[in-house]
Amino acid sequence: MKLLWTYLRRHIPTILMLAAFCVIFTGVAVLYRMPAEAGFFAALLCLLAGGVFFLACFSRYVRRHRLLRRLMEEARLPVDRLPEALDLLEEDYQEMLETLSGRMDTALARQEAMRQDMLEYYTLWAHQIKTPLAAMGLILQEEDTPLSRELQSQLFTTERYVDMVLAYLRLGSDSADLVIAPCPLEDLVRQSVRRYAPLFIRREIRLDLGPMAGETVLTDEKWLAFALEQVLSNALKYTPSGGTVTISAEDGRLTVADTGIGIAPEDLPRVWEMSYTGRNGRLDKRATGIGLYLTRRILRRLGHDVSISSRPGAGTAVTFDLSTRPIQPE
Repeated sequence: MKLLWTYLRRHIPTILMLAAFCVIFTGVAVLYRMPAEAGFFAALLCLLAGGVFFLACFSRYVRRHRLLRRLMEEARLPVDRLPEALDLLEEDYQEMLETLSGRMDTALARQEAMRQDMLEYYTLWAHQIKTPLAAMGLILQEEDTPLSRELQSQLFTTERYVDMVLAYLRLGSDSADLVIAPCPLEDLVRQSVRRYAPLFIRREIRLDLGPMAGETVLTDEKWLAFALEQVLSNALKYTPSGGTVTISAEDGRLTVADTGIGIAPEDLPRVWEMSYTGRNGRLDKRATGIGLYLTRRILRRLGHDVSISSRPGAGTAVTFDLSTRPIQPE
């Protein structure tokens, strides 16, 4: 019905002109006292011919409309597949579309080239910065003082930020270097915990590891470990000295729970957003709001899911649902 009304509204001048012709024809017939049967027969023939003509034109209008809708729903408008122009005005519109399409292609190509240059630069930078960081780590290992331990802690944080940069860049590429294979969950968790052991000791935070023997998941070990370490980092950051971090696994679900400061209810729905730090982030000026964003993005890329529950002052629990799902495209 909408198409019919649109078509009729588009041809209002033509309809009004035909109505005027009918009035003129009727007036002339009355003035010359033409037989009523002749006028009626002529009107019937005109009505029949007009109906056929209307149906043919309206059918072509509907086909052109549907073709344009299909083209619009595609990733980009293929100008070369537009329906043939019916008049000079439509030719002008199509020429304008071709010009705009060419400009858009040029702009997209320039933008993609700039993105590739930036990607290559930051990837190179992230790899190169690892060399001086590794050298600093070796130097600090030569002495054991409160100052060296503090510097090692800060150096570890810096290395983690570099790893986050690399993960972010790789996730944005066409291939995230996924290697899906069965992975013993206990080995993966212990490997990540060992990396953060100095921070557990320095912050005097207790670690409680639940039973995980026999738990095996189908995943990419490197990317899942990275996601787990983002959650561990948050747990250590927001758990005070003397607190506890508990890691447990059951039926393909891995949970990291802490006894930290918790998350405000109004912040919970947005903790997965890029750069969102919430109330806790405003207290800790070093918060970036990227860790949990990367965590969910990685897990979805692996075909897993993640959920979070928390209460202010009662800690936070993050659960990885590692059951197998179709891997999500970017």
